[in-house]
Amino acid sequence: MSAGRLRARNPSVRERGERRWPVSVKGVLLRRGRVLLLRNHRGEWELPGGRLGCRESPEEALGREILEETGLTATVGSLVDAWVFPVTPRKRVVILAYACRLKGRVAITTSPEHGSGAWLPLVALEKEPLPNGYLRSIRRAARMRTGG
Repeated sequence: MSAGRLRARNPSVRERGERRWPVSVKGVLLRRGRVLLLRNHRGEWELPGGRLGCRESPEEALGREILEETGLTATVGSLVDAWVFPVTPRKRVVILAYACRLKGRVAITTSPEHGSGAWLPLVALEKEPLPNGYLRSIRRAARMRTGG
């Protein structure tokens, strides 16, 4: 069967008008009642992380992204949340959030990709410009950590 006939029977995602969303892996790093957050170009706080590179597992990509964006080394643990983030009205990203553990130092060296970084208190996150999906991921990671 020719490729043209096969395509007519099984149209591609683009031909069907469907969209595929990119995947971004994010790390929830908790320490002494605080979470590590980075300020993005939209003025919002977000978890450190980013997109997968070729031939990377989500865990490998997240470890690399945390190091690149913060200068910190972390162990990537369990998946704690998955959700779709509407970056703009036309752009969506699938977020996979993982519980992570810090290895070594806690001082942040923020990359040029973000304006700043900080260890923010968990109890004050509702007052911050933080998308609800990130807040939910942080709360889930905190509950898993305390066994609640």
